[in-house]
Amino acid sequence: MHIEFRHLRTIKAIHEAGGLARAADQMNITQSALSHQVKGLEDQAGVELFVRRSKPLKLSPAGQRLLKLAQQVLPQVEALQDEFSGLRAGSTGRMHIAIECHACFEWLFPVLEQFRRHWQDVDVDIRPGLAFDALPALLREEVDLVVSSDPEELPGVEFVELFDYNPVFVASQSHPLAERPFVEAADFRGETLITYPVERTRLDVFSQLLIPAKVEPAAIRQVELTAVILLLVASNRGVSVLPDWVVREVKYSSDYVTRPLTAQGITRRLYAAVRKDDLGKPFMDELLKLAGQEARKLQRA
Repeated sequence: MHIEFRHLRTIKAIHEAGGLARAADQMNITQSALSHQVKGLEDQAGVELFVRRSKPLKLSPAGQRLLKLAQQVLPQVEALQDEFSGLRAGSTGRMHIAIECHACFEWLFPVLEQFRRHWQDVDVDIRPGLAFDALPALLREEVDLVVSSDPEELPGVEFVELFDYNPVFVASQSHPLAERPFVEAADFRGETLITYPVERTRLDVFSQLLIPAKVEPAAIRQVELTAVILLLVASNRGVSVLPDWVVREVKYSSDYVTRPLTAQGITRRLYAAVRKDDLGKPFMDELLKLAGQEARKLQRA
C-alpha cells in the first residue's frame, strides 16, 4: 500500500467537511477527481474507508485509523515546511557559539540579549571553547561561530574583526608596582599572578609578554570569575592582567590601578570566526552588527 501526503490530506478534509462535495470545494478539485482518489486508495488498502449512504459521510474503522495517522503526521509535515521556509528566508536557524576568550562572556551577554529580542526563532547556545578545540568544531559544523583572538588560515572560514583591546596590568593601589607608569615582563618575577583557569598559551599575559621574555611569576592562582579576581587584587593577594574593557570601571575605583604592559602597550584584536557559507545569513549578519555596536560602546567607555 502506497500512502501519499495527499491521501492523508484527503481523508482529513472529507472528515472535517462531512462530505465529498464540500471537501472537493475546499480542496479546489472536482468531486469526480476526489471520488476517484478515494476509490484508488481503497483499492490499494483492500478495505472501505467510508461508510456509504451515511449523512454526513462517516469514516469506517479503517478510515478512522488513516485519519488518526493524518492527524499525527500532517502537523509535523507543516511544521517542517514552516521551518524550511524560515531557513530559506533566514529568520530561523542555529547559532551555537564557542568562546576562546574567557573574559568575553561578560562582553557577549549584552550582545546576545539584544539578538534574542529580534531573532526568537534562532536556537542560541554558548559553549566554552576553552574546554575543547573550538576551531576544528567550527569546521565540523558542531558550532557556528568562535570568538577568538588568534586567527588562523582555515579553509572555508572567515575571521571577522570585532574590536581591538589592550591587556592591562591590574594591582592594588598600595602595591609597589602601582608607582610605575608601566610594567614589564621582569616585574612579574616576584608576583602571584591571578588568572582565569585557562592554559597559559591562551592568556595574553603569557603569549604576548612572559613566554617571549622567558619570565615565570613566583606563583599562579586561577580564579573563574572576574569579580573575584578583582577582590583578590584589591586585598593585595596578587596582581592580574585583564582586557581594558573588562576593567573599564576599575579606573574610577580607589582600590585599584591599571598600567600598560610595556612602555608601548600591547594591543590585541578579537575576531569572530565564521564559516564563509554562513556569512550571508541574515541572523549571522545581525549578530556581527550587534557585536560591532557593543564593541564601540566598550571603546567609548
